[in-house]
Amino acid sequence: MKLSPFLIFCFCLILTQINAQGNANKKLPRVAIAGLGIESSTFSPALTTEEAFKAKYGADIFTSYPFLAKDSANRGRADWVPTLMGKSLPGGAVTREAYESLVKQTLALLKKGAPYDGLFFDIHGAMSVVGLDDPEGDFIVRIREVIGTKTVISTSMDLHGNVSWRLAQNTDLITCYRMAPHEDAMQSKKRAVDNLLSRLESGKGKPAYKAWIPVPILLPGEKTSTRIEPGKTLYSKVAPAAAQPGVIDAAIWIGYAWADEPRNHAVVMVTGDDKAVVSKTAEQLAASFWKVRSEFEFVAPTGTLKEALDKAVKSQKHPFFISDSGDNPTAGGAGDVTWTLQEILARPEFKNDNGPALIYASIPGPDLVKAAIAAGVGNKVDSYAGAKVDSRLAPPLHLVGTVEAIEQGDRNAETEVVVKVGSVRIIVTAKRKPYHKEADFTRLGLNPRKADIVVVKIGYLEPELYNMRADWILALTPGGVDQNLETLGYKRIKRPMFPLDKDMRDPDLKAQFVPASGAK
Repeated sequence: MKLSPFLIFCFCLILTQINAQGNANKKLPRVAIAGLGIESSTFSPALTTEEAFKAKYGADIFTSYPFLAKDSANRGRADWVPTLMGKSLPGGAVTREAYESLVKQTLALLKKGAPYDGLFFDIHGAMSVVGLDDPEGDFIVRIREVIGTKTVISTSMDLHGNVSWRLAQNTDLITCYRMAPHEDAMQSKKRAVDNLLSRLESGKGKPAYKAWIPVPILLPGEKTSTRIEPGKTLYSKVAPAAAQPGVIDAAIWIGYAWADEPRNHAVVMVTGDDKAVVSKTAEQLAASFWKVRSEFEFVAPTGTLKEALDKAVKSQKHPFFISDSGDNPTAGGAGDVTWTLQEILARPEFKNDNGPALIYASIPGPDLVKAAIAAGVGNKVDSYAGAKVDSRLAPPLHLVGTVEAIEQGDRNAETEVVVKVGSVRIIVTAKRKPYHKEADFTRLGLNPRKADIVVVKIGYLEPELYNMRADWILALTPGGVDQNLETLGYKRIKRPMFPLDKDMRDPDLKAQFVPASGAK
């Protein structure tokens, strides 16, 4: 019997309503959110306290993830239980008291909201804690003690994080950024959540296989940027590898070079349900990394500070950027080393108002900030800045200059002042702050595009700075994140390690299968 178009339409409408009702009655997975993130140097004398993490609690955590906004598709795919999320600027090792406080708060909140089908675990992976190895591994083990081993954990990380065997075993799904600078950070976090939700919705749950390969390479981020070769080609292999049938995700961690722990080295991990494909893919990525180990070079021309300043002064390309790399606060430096600024102010070119216009960002100096506020804009200030945390290379710097700007209320710096000394405009902050965006300068009345020279405590230039540079040199300055790794004096990393041991034999890069969380 041939059905009329009208009857076919009615039949389809009924089916649609039945399916919609079924979906409406379907129980959503219950998913928690937790994490702590910091990159911390054990070669810096700085210590990181609890307040640095600026912890968010409950629904406030959603503001960190646009893909979990109220009207987003992912927000409606789960019954979300956000607990505690803390993210700190990179710095020195975290005090044990701060770590224990934040972890115990997280565990209490997780216990209160249990049980869970899944957990989105958002970490950096390079946290160092005084007296504790592998903090992220410790953290996830303690989380498992609260939520059990049936809960599927999906971990998102920075590619400069470290993946210990313990962390690999206790997570189920794991991924990391594929770009340095990390322009894909939010995309990577979303991928971790999408992977988790897909596995929960499909009923597949944990991956059948997790391949883990430690690669004995330890390099700074300034040599492994994905803007240039060989990092560019190496990381271009990751997305296609993850898109293969039988694979859930693939990742390459460069690791973190400025901490001295056994877990600090590169790692490749691939997760999925096809053992042969997972194993082969992990081994191919690891072999690709090892093959190009000697090809990594700095992302920019390098030189001593004197060479950098000589070149910048003579250059007709403005603004000429100089990276003050040894005390980079976004790599874990204390941020208050005065050595570079002392050298700049000692040069005759910058002693007069009509010398090359140089902007220096930045130096913490709470005493000078207070003095500048008391003096007011347009008046002279005479005080000291820097070297309260790291005075190993140079003492606090005596600055006498004119206050040109005072701005309050910054999330990190709290209060910022601009002091002009000769032809140098120095940004002095109440607390350390990285200067990555053009607005960081313009809100202080500074125009970096019209400056002759801009010196920033940074390694590779972040996108906005990179795009405005006319020329750029990475100054190999001293500090807690010195680019010359051989001078740091590692005692605890696993050896041999390239490039510290340049003539080492080829390592065994066969895939090691990590037991599922909860497996004996």
